[in-house]
Amino acid sequence: MDVPFISKFSESHSFLKPNDECALHLMNTCAECVMSEFQDIICAYGQSDEYSFILKKSSTLFGRRASKIMTTVVSYFTSCYVFHWTKFFPNNPLKYPPTFDGRVILYPSEKNVRDYLSWRQADCHINNLYNTCFWSLVHSGQSTQLAQKKLCGTQSSDKNEILFSEFGINYNTLPSIFRKGTFLVWELYTEEVVSRSCDTLSHVPDNEAELTSKLQIQDTAFPVEPFTTKINSERVTTMIDDDSITTYRKRKRVVTLNIDIIGDQFWEEHNDILNC
Repeated sequence: MDVPFISKFSESHSFLKPNDECALHLMNTCAECVMSEFQDIICAYGQSDEYSFILKKSSTLFGRRASKIMTTVVSYFTSCYVFHWTKFFPNNPLKYPPTFDGRVILYPSEKNVRDYLSWRQADCHINNLYNTCFWSLVHSGQSTQLAQKKLCGTQSSDKNEILFSEFGINYNTLPSIFRKGTFLVWELYTEEVVSRSCDTLSHVPDNEAELTSKLQIQDTAFPVEPFTTKINSERVTTMIDDDSITTYRKRKRVVTLNIDIIGDQFWEEHNDILNC
């Protein structure tokens, strides 16, 4: 999904060129909301004005109706964009409603999905390198026509040389969110729940609902491994000592990564993501 008239929208709302970090973080927030709402989405990749959401192979979301999935995800993303706008642009009110469109594509294999994601990240690099060069030339006083003419026919090495020799910019040191885009994925973590005071618990609660009502939740962000022997699948583990009652819950959350997803390293370390 993407914005069909991004140039007009970005100009109307005075987005910074070549990258407006607030606009990118707004897109990422909307994508996180979408993943949290539709948890059959196993990962997502975004750059500039676009986002791609990957559903697990076994998904039965909306009976696998492509039109229903597309319209619901796109409309929810658009609603989130409007809802969260003021958090990122408190002094820049929306001048008119944003528009997003989308399409659903069925890929037959994990390799096809990886190839697609690699293509989108390669596109991010190509576009960002060009835009960084172009807007550096424009900001230095050149007209848009002269900047386009100077960059016409140049290779990546030529653009890197222009950035470094004329503007002192080492492209590889620019923020990863600009160069690599943003990859969202689910992460497992352990949530620790501890009692407020042992005096408030006269007995061990019979069920999780009663326990939760008497306890305060503290997200410790501890890794899952130390407690895996104590956690039975989706169930709660309770540990009792002389002073308190502590429980551990297995949870998952969306994390934001600005990493290389073209190479093999990430996928070898997370080979379970596309196996759902």
